Amino acid sequence: MTMTQMPLASGHPVARPRTYHVRTLGCQMNVHDSEHMAGLLEGAGYRRAEEVPAAVARATEAGDGGADVVIINTCSVRENAATRLFGNLGQLAAVKRERPGMQIAVAGCLAQQMGRGIVERAPWVDVVFGTHNLDVLPALLERARHNAEAAVELEESLKVFPSTLPTRRESAYAAWVSIAVGCNNTCTFCIVPSLRGRQRDRRPGDVLAEIEAVAADGVIEVTLLGQNVNSYGVGFGDRGAFARLLRAAGGVEGIERVRFTSPHPAAFTGDVIDAMATTPQVMPSLHMPLQSGSDRILRAMRRSYRSDRFLRILADVRARMPEAAITTDIIVGFPGESEEDFAATLEVVEKARFASAFTFEYSPRPGTPAADLADPVPPEIVKDRYRRLSELVRRISQEENARREGSIVEVLVAEGEGRRDAATARVSGRAADNRLVHAALPVGLAADDYAAGAPRPGDMVRVRVTHGAPHNLIADSALCGGALGGRERAVNDALSAGDRAWYDDGPALFEVRRTRAGDAWQRRRAEACASPEPDSAPVSLGIPHVRAGAGDMGGRTALGQPRTL
Repeated sequence: MTMTQMPLASGHPVARPRTYHVRTLGCQMNVHDSEHMAGLLEGAGYRRAEEVPAAVARATEAGDGGADVVIINTCSVRENAATRLFGNLGQLAAVKRERPGMQIAVAGCLAQQMGRGIVERAPWVDVVFGTHNLDVLPALLERARHNAEAAVELEESLKVFPSTLPTRRESAYAAWVSIAVGCNNTCTFCIVPSLRGRQRDRRPGDVLAEIEAVAADGVIEVTLLGQNVNSYGVGFGDRGAFARLLRAAGGVEGIERVRFTSPHPAAFTGDVIDAMATTPQVMPSLHMPLQSGSDRILRAMRRSYRSDRFLRILADVRARMPEAAITTDIIVGFPGESEEDFAATLEVVEKARFASAFTFEYSPRPGTPAADLADPVPPEIVKDRYRRLSELVRRISQEENARREGSIVEVLVAEGEGRRDAATARVSGRAADNRLVHAALPVGLAADDYAAGAPRPGDMVRVRVTHGAPHNLIADSALCGGALGGRERAVNDALSAGDRAWYDDGPALFEVRRTRAGDAWQRRRAEACASPEPDSAPVSLGIPHVRAGAGDMGGRTALGQPRTL
């Protein structure tokens, strides 16, 4: 076990496990990679800093978590990614000077891109490793400690499929399950293929074995993850594999919700729509990146679809699933974008009626074809277009959310989704269509009083939507059903939109359904609170074990800015 000497009041040191803290920047793929890093470190004897009171007590504003080992898992999508990284590293340098034995590691896409250049600019960094060799993290940390010098190791191609690595999942009730890594597309704004490599698919048996494993641990929601999920199966010669995988995932015992991200419009097929519509466990939500509504700009981006094709896909999805919520990514200010091109984007957005959109100002990424294009759009024009697009997206989102008022939704309660839940006496989570819902608790029920019936993270609550806000739904139906006095009404209406209760004329509704996932969350919390003695083995939490004999492997972010492709 990796140990650190900790002094006692008596003056005699006692060994304790070294602690780690992972900071994740970027897309869902990075989030899942960070879970693998955590699993590897816990397997090597490290403890999560958040679960060690002594570490929590010494945490600083530099974002170190109080840990002995801090890993920054980077993204190279945004223009200021490097500036942000070295700013963070500068803050951590001061902490490291005051914390003997502390190590700093840099991972992810920016590490893959810059390599030893990170150590040259920040010589206090101990370890740099890339997207293709997550498995070497514990060994690199030990090498750097032993040699008292930075350990830098990058692989040009994937050596170990990440999903075969140990995993310390952040959630007890929801799980990412990778079905492929890499991307075969050649979008001119995107750096991902050069950093993640060409697409490699996992065999369906491996994917299903992992879903079965996380379901056995209590997970009830899985998200199938890949840079281009609907190209899944091309690697082993089965173009219908993704639709069949969706159906099979929905059939795994214990799984109630299946999601996926992200598809590419050019490869999206009718069999996937059919699988979504006819498999109850596959949720009516779809993230479909548009990037631009101008066919001319789509050609320049090397996006192999056109706006009419994109809108037909949305129409086909809604014909089968009228309740589906569709989200997207859009880039503003791609080189050569004219006002006419931008107007075409606004027109497609108006027609598409997105539930929400991630909008980005274009910034050139070194190493991409678009970085060398002439005719950049002046910054002031880019900012004006970004503002106009954001206003349109916000209006449509609010209108679409307002249409949900009065509807009854089942919400999977989650941790961290509602930053103001304590102040507003609400719990938060996602509806089936992936909209964020803030639901009021019944009067007198404390959010943490689980014995009295409060829902735990992982449990389901059935509520009625009483207000559609621009970015979420409010479901205060637990407070409805009684006569509200004029004075009470006036006081409530005088509050800000975020603080008031949103009543409607319907009856009170707040039904809690206890789930296996809620049980799993409660077990994990109990285990985390039962800290081991300093010289005992660390608690290993939430690591699924893929069953023996499963088949062998086959074998959002992106770009200038969107999180996904």
